[in-house]
Amino acid sequence: MTNSDRFPHSEAPQPTDTTAIPRKGAITLAATPIGNTYDASPRLLAALQHADVVAAEDTRRALALASRLGVRIGGQLIAVHEHNERQRAPELITAAQAGQSVVLVTDAGMPSVSDPGYRVVEAALTAAVPVTVAPGPSAVLTALTLSGLASDRFCFEGFLPRRPGEQEHRLAALASEPRTMVFFESPRRVHQTLLRMAEALGEERAAAMCRELTKTYEEVRRATLGELAVSTETEVRGEVVLVVAGATAAAVSPEVAAQEALNLTADGMRLKEAAAQVARETGLRTNDVYRAAIAARS
Repeated sequence: MTNSDRFPHSEAPQPTDTTAIPRKGAITLAATPIGNTYDASPRLLAALQHADVVAAEDTRRALALASRLGVRIGGQLIAVHEHNERQRAPELITAAQAGQSVVLVTDAGMPSVSDPGYRVVEAALTAAVPVTVAPGPSAVLTALTLSGLASDRFCFEGFLPRRPGEQEHRLAALASEPRTMVFFESPRRVHQTLLRMAEALGEERAAAMCRELTKTYEEVRRATLGELAVSTETEVRGEVVLVVAGATAAAVSPEVAAQEALNLTADGMRLKEAAAQVARETGLRTNDVYRAAIAARS
């Protein structure tokens, strides 16, 4: 099903008890579908219908989603996005303190995960305003599950820095990361990002590019970073999630580990301690990492 398909009103689930109704005097972060409208939870429908205040990343998209779900946003609808979240947060806090129910939604997925929400939660906790979550769709977990890569330990890296130098620095720091890594990326930048990943992490590193998740043309390409870089030379469409395998001990050279140790010293750690920590994480010998770091620094 596509985003334009309508959730029939006659099928829209209705709350059967008060636990589905957004809590008065609290802020609820509500997950929205990442593509397939039928992934909307009954709690999301109840939240949109019954909240006193609905804070949306894009009010037009929120209204369109409610229409597809066959419900009507019953409360005040305000825009809370990347550029005004800090300024809007006190308004939401005040509404909750006055006993109103406040629901925060973003364009897709869970608020605060590379989306607005974190600053509101931070302000709410500072003001002792209760915060709760209406769980639901997640592009991070969906892509991780579909990737076929290890999912017992993973880390979410969000969007890499846009500037090439900053991006290369971040990837260098991740070269020895043993956990599976999940990234968001724009379809316009994914080819260049994959090229830099292949250079920093190794062309043979296993990865998956997940595109248009839960939508009609959902696609998952499982290959090496080098192969994915080649396959994206032509136009890529739709939202993209990249999942990259973590490093193994054999895949991390002392030189790469040494760079990670030097990165830790930049944060104030002594070089011997940094070398020992990186050695534990990569399975290398501390002395090998230490000597390589000394040589690199010289």
